[in-house]
Amino acid sequence: MATWKILLLQDSASPLMEQLSFFHDHTLMILLMITVFVGYLMISLFMNKYNYRYLLEGQTIEVIWTILPAATLIFIAVPSLQLLYLLDEINNPLISIKSIGHQWYWSYEYTDFKSIEFDSYMIPTSDLKSSNFRLLDVDNRLILPYSSQIRMLVTAADVLHSWTIPSISVKIDATPGRLNQVSFFFNRAGIFFGQCSEICGANHSFMPIVIESISPKSFINWIVKMNSL
Repeated sequence: MATWKILLLQDSASPLMEQLSFFHDHTLMILLMITVFVGYLMISLFMNKYNYRYLLEGQTIEVIWTILPAATLIFIAVPSLQLLYLLDEINNPLISIKSIGHQWYWSYEYTDFKSIEFDSYMIPTSDLKSSNFRLLDVDNRLILPYSSQIRMLVTAADVLHSWTIPSISVKIDATPGRLNQVSFFFNRAGIFFGQCSEICGANHSFMPIVIESISPKSFINWIVKMNSL
C-alpha cells in the first residue's frame, strides 16, 4: 500500500505489475544516462573547455545524433510493446466478477456462485476502528483467491468511473451502458487498496476499492458462508 514516505511504485502483487516495475526501472536508467550525457555537454559548452566550431556543420556528428535517439527509442519500444500485449491478453479465467460503479460506491456480483451480490461503501470516519485506514477502508471488501486467474467485468450505473488497483497494475474505465473486462492474477495474500480514478462528481474521492486476497481454500469457505446467508 502507498504511504506518505513512499518514493517508488507500490510493491507488486501480480506478475504484470512486476513486469511494469522492471520496465519503469529500465526506462528510468535510459533517461538518467541521457540526462547525464546532455548535462555534461551543456556544462562543457558553457565552460568553453573545447572547440566546437565543427559542431553545427559536421556529417559525422549529424549521423551520431540521428542514430543514437533511434537506437534509444528501440530499446524502450520493444519491451513496451511486449507489455502492452501482455496487459491486453485475457487468459482462461477461473472466476468472473462484475463490478458496478455508482455515485459514490461500488457494487460487486459473483455471478459464478449463485449470484452473490453486495455493495461496498467507504467506512465513515466516525465508525473507524484502530485497524482501519481513513478514507481507504470499506465495509464490504472484495474477497478473491490468490494463484487464480480472475476476470473482472466493469461497468457503471450513472456516470464514468474508473476501477483502479495500482499494486496489480489494473486501471479500467467503468462506462455506463458498456461492459469492459480486465484479467489479473494475485501471486500472494494481502489487502490491496485502490480508488476511483475518474472524476465522477462531488464525492469522487470517497469511493475506495479494497481487495482481500486469501487462499483458495479460505475463498471456498467464504463462498459457502455467503451462500448460506
